[in-house]
Amino acid sequence: MALAGRFTGHHALLCRLHRDRIAVFDQAVAELDGQIAGKITRWQREAALLGSIPGFGDVVTSAWLAEIGPVPHRHFASHEKLASWASLCPGNNISAGKRKHGRTGDAGTYIKPVLIQAAWAAIRTRGRLQARYDKLVRRFGGDKNPAAKKKAITAIAHTLLKIAYQVLKSGTPYTDLGADFYTRRESPEHKQAWLERQLQKLHPGCAITITISPPEAALPPSG
Repeated sequence: MALAGRFTGHHALLCRLHRDRIAVFDQAVAELDGQIAGKITRWQREAALLGSIPGFGDVVTSAWLAEIGPVPHRHFASHEKLASWASLCPGNNISAGKRKHGRTGDAGTYIKPVLIQAAWAAIRTRGRLQARYDKLVRRFGGDKNPAAKKKAITAIAHTLLKIAYQVLKSGTPYTDLGADFYTRRESPEHKQAWLERQLQKLHPGCAITITISPPEAALPPSG
């Protein structure tokens, strides 16, 4: 009804031109997708591993394999070095002995924006990554602070990079630790288990026994 009497042949011509132009671009995108899909068939196993990570769809998986490759651990000794190369770790900003907030670098022109998009997709799914994002937003300034959200989503992109590195290195699909991961981690039982693991690292191969004794004030009086 809004177009009645106002949509002339000239308008129809312009609409046809726009439609044909969109069709040309759609065809070009489809051809490129076909080319990319054909090249990724060499790394079906690695693509399946990456696909197990939240936020890693076909586009993100293809970008990772193109920019970083299927075996990042051969080129980067650790995920920290890979994050530095991709500019997903904060820069050093120390003045007068005080450590200030540092911006991420400008490298990672192609893979960094893709991982940021993957991070936005990952936090929409209930799980550990969503819980981590909410926790970081609160720490950086709250839900009403746009800068807090930007810092938090960059940190999630860094976490995704770390997960992808470990998944490809181990050959094991990603398993989400659950939305209550951080709550469970703060429990006394979890803290004790973490301390026991640290002792095992300090004394590898040794059997460590922990005996918990009540405080002296709680002991019954002797004889």
